[in-house]
Amino acid sequence: SHLFGLGERESAAVLAFLFDHLEVPEFCCRFRWRPNSMAFWDNRATLHRPVNDYWPAHRRMERITIAGDRPR
Repeated sequence: SHLFGLGERESAAVLAFLFDHLEVPEFCCRFRWRPNSMAFWDNRATLHRPVNDYWPAHRRMERITIAGDRPR
């Protein structure tokens, strides 16, 4: 409902800023898939938003989880 320690109005303003900030083009990476491509990202520090625009091609995905590290 809101960020801890902030009122609802102030929390809404901070969250709106952060959500808008996530989509600034300079912070976005669009990967061009080619045969045998691989992409890696760290979900602890990255927002992954796939775009479903590869029809009629298919993508195969494998998930790998590495335990023990903490983001810096």
